[in-house]
Amino acid sequence: MSGTQIRSLELWRLAHKDVINSFQSLLRQRARGKEIEVAQRLKRRSTIIDKLSRYPRMQLARMDDVAGCRMIFPSIVALTSFRDELHRAKFNHIRKNDPAKYDYITSPTERGYRGIHDVYEYRARRKRSPICNGLLIELQYRTQLQHAWATAVEVVTQLTENEPKFDRGDRRHIRLFCLASEILARVHEERKSCLPDLSDRQLVEELDALDAQIGVMDMLLNLAAFKWIDDQAKSKHVILQSTKAEGLKMHPFDLELEASTALLELEKQFPEDDIVLVGADSVAEMTSAFRNYFRDVGDFLRLMRSGRDGLSA
Repeated sequence: MSGTQIRSLELWRLAHKDVINSFQSLLRQRARGKEIEVAQRLKRRSTIIDKLSRYPRMQLARMDDVAGCRMIFPSIVALTSFRDELHRAKFNHIRKNDPAKYDYITSPTERGYRGIHDVYEYRARRKRSPICNGLLIELQYRTQLQHAWATAVEVVTQLTENEPKFDRGDRRHIRLFCLASEILARVHEERKSCLPDLSDRQLVEELDALDAQIGVMDMLLNLAAFKWIDDQAKSKHVILQSTKAEGLKMHPFDLELEASTALLELEKQFPEDDIVLVGADSVAEMTSAFRNYFRDVGDFLRLMRSGRDGLSA
């Protein structure tokens, strides 16, 4: 992309700050007193560019996930209940999708992703930020189990040359996570995923055979999750910078403007790094919602162990 195009992308991305702040506040109010994690993020520059290259007809103004809020629930029942209540809520924002359109729990993707997305069009209250009217934001709803699977996929993408999330790379890695998704859905959520026709025995045998070849589970077991995060850090805005050479760097900021300015500089200086600006109410919430940056795959491994044992019994 040219320098002019990059500048246009940055201005468009940062224009969503008020939108994301408005929605995260709304969602936190509705989640208060419930076991729901809420976090927010602006889409990474590199991810936006990659998406535009994968979908040549995609226009930046039509990209509905430049801004995003993620909610993580203890169960599908809790997720569905919260989403239904949100759909009935009276506010100015407009939901752009039919409720079933992005329901990847009822209809998982062929790669095994499970969760639900909604896209909303921002509509300001009277005389408040009308310039943002019409901007889009994506809301992601996941159970803790679905989030554990998605985190493991992200970590494998960071550590290897394979990208199961985008259906790229070694097909064995993609297949392994399809099998994992099916096992987790069957055992822990009494659902089916992307391989409903395989028997329990076939799932376990194929998973074991694939993992013997590519060693994904051993690689994840050998990871040491980052434990150096200061629990006393109270910054609302944090840039996470993941590098293959040096691991994770965390840049906390008290002011959103400082964080946004630093984000542009870091992306310009380190174009190969995975850099994202996130927000959460606490360090614990941030490290959970964005646990792929901290390489925390403990939940995934625990759930896979009990899932495999459950199907083998």
